[in-house]
Amino acid sequence: MAAASDCITLPYAATGAFGGLLTDYIAQAPALAPFYNRWPALESFAAQLEEKPAAYSAEARQRLVTDLRAQYAELGGDVPAAVAANLDLLARPTTFTITTGHQLNLFTGPLYFVYKIVSAIKLARQLKEAYPAYDFVPVYWLATEDHDFAEINSFPLFGKTYSWAGPGGAAGLGGPVGRLGLEGLNEELLSQLPPEVPAAFREAYTSSRTLGEATRRLATSLFGAYGLVCLDADRPALKQALRPVLRQEIEGQVSNQAVQATNERLTAAGYKPQVYSRPLNLFFLTDAGKRERLEPDAAPGADCTQITVRGTARCHSRAELLALADAEPERFSPNVVLRPLYQELLLPDLAYIGGGAEVAYWFQLKGVFAALGVPFPIVLPRNSALYLSRANAGKLAKLGLSPLDSFKPLPELKKQVGATLGQEEVSLAAEQQALAATYEQVQALAQRLDPTLVKTVAAEAQKAAAALAGLEKRLSKAAEAKHETAYAQLTALKDKLFPGGSLQERTDNVLSILMNNPGFIEQLLACFEPLGLEFAVVQEQG
Repeated sequence: MAAASDCITLPYAATGAFGGLLTDYIAQAPALAPFYNRWPALESFAAQLEEKPAAYSAEARQRLVTDLRAQYAELGGDVPAAVAANLDLLARPTTFTITTGHQLNLFTGPLYFVYKIVSAIKLARQLKEAYPAYDFVPVYWLATEDHDFAEINSFPLFGKTYSWAGPGGAAGLGGPVGRLGLEGLNEELLSQLPPEVPAAFREAYTSSRTLGEATRRLATSLFGAYGLVCLDADRPALKQALRPVLRQEIEGQVSNQAVQATNERLTAAGYKPQVYSRPLNLFFLTDAGKRERLEPDAAPGADCTQITVRGTARCHSRAELLALADAEPERFSPNVVLRPLYQELLLPDLAYIGGGAEVAYWFQLKGVFAALGVPFPIVLPRNSALYLSRANAGKLAKLGLSPLDSFKPLPELKKQVGATLGQEEVSLAAEQQALAATYEQVQALAQRLDPTLVKTVAAEAQKAAAALAGLEKRLSKAAEAKHETAYAQLTALKDKLFPGGSLQERTDNVLSILMNNPGFIEQLLACFEPLGLEFAVVQEQG
């Protein structure tokens, strides 16, 4: 356990909030070794730096940099100096990327969006210190092709949820969210926000044409000074990199075979696969702007017996689909199985930083990368944290609790606070034992004198035990009532720090912190140790 004045860390397992696969990975469980390439340690990057260049061509690098420059130019205005410098560095063969990705949640969504990006920025800095002959650029991969709008269209702030129905309502959804226009967003959401919300958050949306552009602007306003490069891969020029993968997928369903083989090994090792692999792990972007699944071998009796575009009347023979993939690869969109591979084709990437669920599905993909000849990156769990404002830290201290105590279950915390406040612990366990012994003697007497009364004695014993248990509860409540205010404060604080019983980072939005603590991101950068693999408790400075 490490500690500083405003940053404390503890093992992930000690929080009780993470799944077995993640905690086993952090503990370097031997059973998981076959599912990743290299353990996330500073020295592991030396081998990764040798492996990646052999599979990443100068043509791929030029394609990436050219399109990234075009993406930033399309936004208009000046590119932050640190971002411009990193774009220049990316053109060099000695520059590599550290990537994280996330959906296009409105106003960044949950806190872990920020934690992912800060982890990538910090790791890039640390790698530059360890390997000064190379340069390292943090990249945020925008999930612009995702079509699950319901997962990203709202966020909470100060107890209120702000939502957007999307352009045209349900009729306008079902396609890549990055392409969505922002009609109705101002009336439904932006105009309802508290006036204290920083202008940069509003301007990201009012100055953009699409949700993808708005998310890039917002991420750049928050992290541009740190050199974060934002990549939208839903681009015709970039999709050219997918052509050989599309061919192998359509012809041989390579990815599904590899994932199924890995899933069997994961299951045998005691882990449940995170994502479902399909015979074809591809979507098709229709003329109507929808993102529909490609399904081989339609049901008997269907007009098309080869490959259909789900939800449409469109179908293709394999030869037709191969020709289309070669001529217009931008019509295809990889699903969760092939999206990571597309990322690693585009980027000179060394590591991917993700949450526990992402780590779990990356572990299903090593065989896919091997089958398609793409180096598997180092998979690094993002930093996770609990943020303690000065006010909440003060409340904990007033209750006699440390920041680490807050992870304990509420009943345990009540006992701890009660002990501090001098509450007498009520337990009638000894009395219950004495009562049971007394009735055993009475039951033995009944057995000798009149066996028909044994059941009556047993029933009376049960009633008496229940009555004593009821008295214990009433006495416990009476003891608690003496400190009711403190327990109410404890319950409210526990719910504030762990909303709905879950981690704060999975619910709260960064605005709830930034509006009171503008130095929050700098504080995270100082606190987070990406390769430390421990959970952080970050306390507001001052």
